[in-house]
Amino acid sequence: MPEDVLAVVMAGGMGSRLRPLTDVRAKPAVPFGGIYRIVDFTLSNCINSGVRQVYVLTQYKSYSLSNHLRTGWNFLSRRLDHFIDEIPAQMQLGSGWYKGTADAIRQNMSFIGRGSPRLVLILSGDHVYKMDYGAMCRFHEQKRAAVTVSVVRVAAETARGAYGVLEVDGDDRIVGFEEKPSSPKTIPGTDECLASMGIYAFGTDTLRASLSNDFEDFGKEVIPGLVGRGEPVFAYDFTTRNVLVDYEYLVQPGRRAKELVNRTSDSDYWRDVGTLDSYWAANLDLVAATPKFNLYGEQWPVFNCPSHFPPAKFVHDLPDRGGRALDSVVSAGVVVSGGTVRRSVVGPGTHVHSYAVVDSSVLMGGSLHGGTLRESSIGRACRVRNAIVDKSVHLSEGTVIGFDRAEDEARGLRTATIAGTDDYVVVVPKGARL
Repeated sequence: MPEDVLAVVMAGGMGSRLRPLTDVRAKPAVPFGGIYRIVDFTLSNCINSGVRQVYVLTQYKSYSLSNHLRTGWNFLSRRLDHFIDEIPAQMQLGSGWYKGTADAIRQNMSFIGRGSPRLVLILSGDHVYKMDYGAMCRFHEQKRAAVTVSVVRVAAETARGAYGVLEVDGDDRIVGFEEKPSSPKTIPGTDECLASMGIYAFGTDTLRASLSNDFEDFGKEVIPGLVGRGEPVFAYDFTTRNVLVDYEYLVQPGRRAKELVNRTSDSDYWRDVGTLDSYWAANLDLVAATPKFNLYGEQWPVFNCPSHFPPAKFVHDLPDRGGRALDSVVSAGVVVSGGTVRRSVVGPGTHVHSYAVVDSSVLMGGSLHGGTLRESSIGRACRVRNAIVDKSVHLSEGTVIGFDRAEDEARGLRTATIAGTDDYVVVVPKGARL
């Protein structure tokens, strides 16, 4: 990746559809996959793609995210002018906070222009995926584009009212753009749409000119305006073009060879985890023997802020009281003491007590405050199903969660229907004691 490419990560989102998880933190700071936060995937993509100059724009309830960036993402060399810098909302232009994605970039153009980047990548900080931004930049240059929009193929039913939907010609040039249409236009011959991922590559001059107005949002105003004026705006098809590769080393008589293997199975994986059921489902995509999204691939590692917990421990081996986890992701600092965890993601600092059963759930774990661990405790004989349990939660002995929706809601817990089913997911907020 050339040195004159700058990335700006939009990480100030409120994420109201993820409440109560976002009552205490910004959406990009929501824990994911046991030891990560959602923003880690976008930042890891930057590192793996060779992007070494990154601004992270924060605004809403940013303390947790700011702390995470400071402690886990400060490893680039300033001597080489490499950085991942947080820019909090500062009312750079007037007295208003960010009104939208375009307004956020406009208010920070003075920072963006300091290094005279040739190309600016504008990235969403709240999606789960692996992407080679370098390939998108090469596509942008080959097309001599003013702007390139990364798109993903989704079912028309999924796109309806939820995503910006594009139309392209035979050369991938965008000829139509609708923001969250009720009747999305499909790719000819399919029932799929090209949905915007909220990822844009702008020539710096084009970006500056595009913001010489009062537009607030890229998807609603800036991109449709550029398309309407006939500017060369192109779509980069993430589903078919994003190629991440694994390498296989073959030992043969007298020599060692390196053979290029097919693209990884999760090269086309992208999830918008902006709703409770999508967040829950994306976490459970990690737990299978052959997961839909692989955290263990060495060619495209996912980085995070290291935690300092002891190893996970599973204790008691009795006929009716065994500590075990099946088809699950279990983090450091977890103690499964005579309980059972199935098809779940368990974050650090969680204690599952005897006879408890945790099934198809996301447990975020404990939290450290001043060196003191406030663990998350699943009490004896608890039954927890289809749940998202935020940090430092205490469930007392015999508590049942996720089996009776009316009963869960009567406790004051938020629930959400799992898409495509009659079942539901339930959320236990941070610090709750039930």
